[in-house]
Amino acid sequence: MKGFSLPAALTQNARRRSHEPTRIIVGSFLAVIACGTLLLLLPLASRSGQPPHWLDALFTATSATCVTGLVVFDTYTQFSAFGQIVLLLLIQIGGLGLVTLTSFFNIAIGRRLGFRGLRLAGESISLSDAGQSRAVLQFVMKVAFSFEGAGAVLLAFSFVPRFGAKGVFIAIFLSVSTFCNAGFDVLGRIEPGMSLTPYQSDPYVLTVISVLIIGGGLGFLVWQDLAAWRRTRHLRAHTKLVLWVSGGLLALGTLGILLMEYDNPLTLGPMPLGKKLLNAVFQSVSARTAGCNTFPLDKMEDLTKIFMTGLMFIGAAPGGTGGGVKVTTVSVILLAIAGVAGGRDEAMLFGRHIDHKTVYRSLTILLLSLAACIAVAIALFYNTGPEATGVDCTFEAVSAFATVGLSVGVTAVMNPAARAVTMAAMFLGRVGPVSLAISLAARRDSAASRRTVPPRANINVG
Repeated sequence: MKGFSLPAALTQNARRRSHEPTRIIVGSFLAVIACGTLLLLLPLASRSGQPPHWLDALFTATSATCVTGLVVFDTYTQFSAFGQIVLLLLIQIGGLGLVTLTSFFNIAIGRRLGFRGLRLAGESISLSDAGQSRAVLQFVMKVAFSFEGAGAVLLAFSFVPRFGAKGVFIAIFLSVSTFCNAGFDVLGRIEPGMSLTPYQSDPYVLTVISVLIIGGGLGFLVWQDLAAWRRTRHLRAHTKLVLWVSGGLLALGTLGILLMEYDNPLTLGPMPLGKKLLNAVFQSVSARTAGCNTFPLDKMEDLTKIFMTGLMFIGAAPGGTGGGVKVTTVSVILLAIAGVAGGRDEAMLFGRHIDHKTVYRSLTILLLSLAACIAVAIALFYNTGPEATGVDCTFEAVSAFATVGLSVGVTAVMNPAARAVTMAAMFLGRVGPVSLAISLAARRDSAASRRTVPPRANINVG
């Protein structure tokens, strides 16, 4: 056949198959957002019976599905019980992923998943070995529902005495929202838009929610490794790295927020030392993609906002419900820098070398994410009111891209163009790094199999 090349056709077909999981995962999130928007536009979903503007409904559905937490109005005062249940379902689906949930329920009813289904399910939870997908999917659901169920029971002890039977739903909503690192709440019945500020003196509630946030942010592969430790007495390098870096960032975030806001009369200043430490710890945990706050973030010092922007950008661990570029991505780059500075040609971790391709993928994800955040920050700065400073717009841009949901007030004054950019940032932050990682991993084998070696380019740097 004229113009036909069998190797070219096979290569094109392989490339199409390698990108298929990415398209399905992205398409599933778009479908959930579209359905959520339509449901939120129903008069039944609004407390007043008057549906919100379609752009506000789309923004809210995007924020919930991308487990971000940025809102244009208070969840409780705007939405009825039906609307809140819709948001709860969007958060649950968005946190675990539609592909993950559908694959699990197919397994639960006894339906076999072919290799293609197992591979797709594995990609959705950042699992490289498709053969383990079935067992890992079941473990993911077990961990998620165990955390959310236990969190709801524990929170009910605090909310039911205060709100009666409605406290049960509040406990369930907050448990799911915080485990999925979403940042939505239904506490507007106390005071609209205050998040967890009414509970800034309650160590019980803040501790339970902190554990839920950390539980979702560590990643399911880490929990699987920890669950097997009693039998194996061994932890993978990935698990060790996540635990060490997450603990270090928690301590660093606590110390930084405590010192920077210690004397700020609008945030931690009026609190006694114990309460200051409690709120600094909680805000350090929340800044790693949860989106809850216990004091007004717009009143923070600019230096604190910049510091928290860095925490948000790093985010949580891969394979969990958190966002950001991930702690492992940043760690790999820092280890590579340390290796070069120490005169080595490779990054080392716990006595083992890190493959160069992992370093390249980490660097690619980091730089592309940084470029996206800068572009979004610039767009927000020129599409919001004069009260939004450059620091505030950068904070909000990173919060959206890292799917954190913390706000310093910029979202409330955005024009439609800025809201569209923010929605794109939330969506890109939720599925972009995952899709990029899948795409880069899919190309690894094809790149390694090339027989031709191009000549070396000698470049002087530094």
